[in-house]
Amino acid sequence: MDKQNISVGLDIGTTKIVAMIGRKNEYDKVEILGLGKAKSMGVHRGVVNNITQTIQSIQQAVQEAEAASGEKIEDVTVGIAGQHIRSLQHSDYITRPNSDMVIDEEDIDRLINQVHKLVMLPGEEIIHVLPQEFKIDGQAEITEPIGMYGGRLEANFHVVVGQVSSIRNVGRCIKSAGLNLEGITLEPLASANAVLSREEKEAGVALIDIGGGTTDLAVFKDGIIRHTAVIPFGGGVITEDIKEGCSIIEKQAELLKVKFGSAWPGENKDNEIVSIPGLRGREPKEITLKNLSKIIHARVVEIIEQVYVEIKNYGHEEQKKKLIGGIVLTGGGSQLKHLKQLVEYITGMDTRIGYPNEHLAGDSDDDIASPLYATAVGLVMDGLKRQERKKVEVVEQDVEIENEAELPEEPEAEPIAPEPIKERRSFLDKLTERVKDFLDKAE
Repeated sequence: MDKQNISVGLDIGTTKIVAMIGRKNEYDKVEILGLGKAKSMGVHRGVVNNITQTIQSIQQAVQEAEAASGEKIEDVTVGIAGQHIRSLQHSDYITRPNSDMVIDEEDIDRLINQVHKLVMLPGEEIIHVLPQEFKIDGQAEITEPIGMYGGRLEANFHVVVGQVSSIRNVGRCIKSAGLNLEGITLEPLASANAVLSREEKEAGVALIDIGGGTTDLAVFKDGIIRHTAVIPFGGGVITEDIKEGCSIIEKQAELLKVKFGSAWPGENKDNEIVSIPGLRGREPKEITLKNLSKIIHARVVEIIEQVYVEIKNYGHEEQKKKLIGGIVLTGGGSQLKHLKQLVEYITGMDTRIGYPNEHLAGDSDDDIASPLYATAVGLVMDGLKRQERKKVEVVEQDVEIENEAELPEEPEAEPIAPEPIKERRSFLDKLTERVKDFLDKAE
């Protein structure tokens, strides 16, 4: 099978590590060839805190995916999240030396590179610089400035910042697991690509990805990402609360949450009781479902309220920035019973559960189309997109070389296209290169 058309997404989560192999079929949908998952050891709140255990978990997930698909995995696209990720808004401008020439890719790159010179906290690095809208000589709300005239080019940027050491640790784990780091993607963006439609991104939507260790938020409006945030709580703290509140072990707490848990305490009758076997000959424990729901409800309300603060920080309450598409919940935590109703009650926004089935081939397994795998599906899609971009670059550079060979007498008329293409790669591609360089030097 052609290795070129296969992409592998590696979702390194707090509770599980997922390796997913996929390729594009003839209808431009993603066909999942294999899936492997392992219990995540050594990751806390989205951040690697034990390299050896993480490497073992990655290898286990990869081997499972290889066995399921019959493919050998070499290159992976990995997602980064974790409590060290934060975002900020920033405006910047450049003055162009010659306003008689049209604005081109190089001007935009100059402006973006300027944002990269922002001074961050020690150990932090800019991961993503996303232009929101441009202004040319004071004329606002320009989405595509290329080809226009003007002297002063300014833009508002959404800047995502993270701890570079955390990202390098992820890179280290992947390299030590015998894999190649093909690309790095921000997990909220990967999940968003998997579960949101273009119409929702245009209308305005908040994607809430509730994982085991963190809850990721990505806000879109007019087709552009406007705000991202990582809240350092997820399904894991709910399990922890049940464990403490009912004095039971973690395994039992997790089972209780999944089987009987509900985010809405009103629906359970007082006499509904679950009996849990005691440890090593001790008496069984009886827990009322009403109490269980109350424990879950308290923590879920806290998580949703924190997310809602971030949605309000973006400016959802202003008429112009209103999110008409409401909220989309995804991730393993979104499967909690009555969570949709609770989110609607707290935020007053329309809510749906996001399944990553929009871009999947029709005959995909129901398990794969679960919100649990939204990030992994998004990472596979991202890897496929990256491969397509590389193919286009190679073709365009070949065309350039042919053109230069044919037209040696007119070198000045030939625009140098490959340079901006290389330069205009997403900053995550550049970050990937930097992490690879760092790991090679560290050998």
